[in-house]
Amino acid sequence: QVLAWGLRGLRGAVREPRLELQWGEQTLWTPLIQDFATNPNFPTNAFVLTLAVPEEEQLVPPIRLRLWDRADTERRLLLGQASIRGLGRYRCLPPGREQLLGSGNPGNGSYTVLSMPGHQCHLCPPAPAPRQEEEEEEERDWWSKFYRALEDKGPRSPWGSNRDRLKIYGCELEAVPEFEGLQDFCQTFPLYKPGRPPLPGQDPEPVGDFKGLFRIYPVPEGPGEAPPPRCFQRLPPSKPQECLVRVYVVRAFDLSPRDVTGLSDPYVRVSLGKKTLGHRDQYVPNTLEPVFGRMFEVMATIPLEKDLRVTIMDYDKVPPDQEIGSTTIDLEDRLLSHFRAHCGLPSLYHTWGQMLGGLIGPQDREGYRVFGDLMGTPGPAGTPRGHPGVGASPCVRSRVPQGKVQMWVDIFPTSLGPPGPPVNIDPRKAEGYELRCVVWNVRDTDLADTNLLGQRMSDIYVSGWLDGLREQRQQTDIHYRSRDGNGAFNWRFVFHFQFLAAEKLCAIGRKEHVWSLDQTVLKVPPKLILQVWDNDKFKADDLLGTVELDLTQLPRPAPSPRLCRATPGELPWFLRPWFRAPLPAPSPLNLFRKRRARGWWPCTMQEDDGQRLSGKVELSLELLTAEEAEERPVGKGREEPNKHPTLPEPKRPKSSFLWLRSPLSLVRHGIPWRYCVWVCVGLAAFLLLLFLHSFF
Repeated sequence: QVLAWGLRGLRGAVREPRLELQWGEQTLWTPLIQDFATNPNFPTNAFVLTLAVPEEEQLVPPIRLRLWDRADTERRLLLGQASIRGLGRYRCLPPGREQLLGSGNPGNGSYTVLSMPGHQCHLCPPAPAPRQEEEEEEERDWWSKFYRALEDKGPRSPWGSNRDRLKIYGCELEAVPEFEGLQDFCQTFPLYKPGRPPLPGQDPEPVGDFKGLFRIYPVPEGPGEAPPPRCFQRLPPSKPQECLVRVYVVRAFDLSPRDVTGLSDPYVRVSLGKKTLGHRDQYVPNTLEPVFGRMFEVMATIPLEKDLRVTIMDYDKVPPDQEIGSTTIDLEDRLLSHFRAHCGLPSLYHTWGQMLGGLIGPQDREGYRVFGDLMGTPGPAGTPRGHPGVGASPCVRSRVPQGKVQMWVDIFPTSLGPPGPPVNIDPRKAEGYELRCVVWNVRDTDLADTNLLGQRMSDIYVSGWLDGLREQRQQTDIHYRSRDGNGAFNWRFVFHFQFLAAEKLCAIGRKEHVWSLDQTVLKVPPKLILQVWDNDKFKADDLLGTVELDLTQLPRPAPSPRLCRATPGELPWFLRPWFRAPLPAPSPLNLFRKRRARGWWPCTMQEDDGQRLSGKVELSLELLTAEEAEERPVGKGREEPNKHPTLPEPKRPKSSFLWLRSPLSLVRHGIPWRYCVWVCVGLAAFLLLLFLHSFF
């Protein structure tokens, strides 16, 4: 059986094309296409050829295609030809009676209208979500689902969560094996100009394409046996369809640079037929991984306007702009493919707050369809079920990959009525936050110096900043001459930053060079870095330990310094003989949801054999939005307004150079008399030398 759907991409003036199909001794002629400009499909689409072929694959003759056009009333002009080999892929069993009543099995090329009650369409109005647990992140918009889908790598049960999911493919949908190249309804066979073969190293240029499909199966040979039912019984309308096309361009990555700085200023341009959308002033500056979040809406007549071209351009101050790369999407394949998404009832819904009947529109009774790259996959026992999906199409230029663009396409035939509102994928804007970190105490730090009496000591202070914002670096005052590694500070750090909740990254905008016109936005994790230092007067300060705290994956603090360990779950020394395995590490905190945390965190030093515990820091962390910070202002350090909480002066032991004023003070500090005498003699000699030097 032959499904001759139509002809595509014929160049030049074509009058009345028709196709000749020859297989062995049988020849088949398709009807003429009377008006190729208005309808490139054949008036009759399904044909049957019956002939005897050998069972050995290598002996089966190829199918030869010839494309003819009427030159005048008596002459025909041969436009193109092709030879199709390897026909074993089209062999199948005789179609059964159940397939006539089937559900659009791609094996028989049938076309049915289906409603998918188990599929959550991304265009349906979302049902109100129930209250989430503390461990689950709040999903506020489409971007929350998108970035959550990027994090979900392992298998999961479709019934194990109360959220609808996105399915993201790492390649173009034509390359997904289970989608069969989106050519399960009909395939594309290029037709080449007859004549000389191409030169070595050159690919022949097709003159057009034939859209069709073949099915080869045995027929009963006995007398009186009824022939099996044919394939291609229920076909879609062959007339062109007016459709509303929505193109959602999410983001691009791994783009090739076009500027001398090694970056680009990319923007999107969408072309379909004679229409081109996209403005050059909507570029993303100085990046090779832009987040576009753009939706383009255009009317098209398929298959007359079927090739959607998405181009990534590089913005230049002085036109013309350079093309980074482009990708072409066949909308007709997506419209006709069985592996398309449908719009029906969501697989998960909640009855409180919204009636279920509110989700059913008049189009749902007819199987309202969402065509495009949001794929629905069959579930168990033939139950339609699936998740929305986003595909990544490669951007190419002269057949050389220039990057990838993540996008999807929705196609709505106007004959089915007006569609719902488009999905809002506008990029999230970074929100302002203020982090308040109070350094209370330090315990058990390393002693880096030695005093005059040979005792180990350190002059301790703490400095801190957010990763990527080193210009906001702040430090406490100095706790002088700590001989036990302890220090008290009661000092507040205040950091301001911009945060993208969907990506869980801080957005930092700065100009790379003095001559740069646009800021480059860097995205880094929200990480607080604290360092404990030993202050020195005549040499570089000594690093005593480092604390790095990711605010989205914050390690749970210890309630006391005794329980503070370098490795989470590490047992105290007195419990190690009874327990061989360490305790399980507690789950981390998300400070953006918890908002407050206080306790002890370990300071570590990196050595050759790994990290070593070098101290403990008592901190209290509080995260506020920019609006909350304006309502509750605080000062840095112990400056005014000193509140939320109020920080008193720390109680430190009195230790300064004033005790050197008299030998009696030395005795009070436990120093023997002979050392006091030598100190006094040394001071007197030093003063005498200064006097003599200034006099002479």
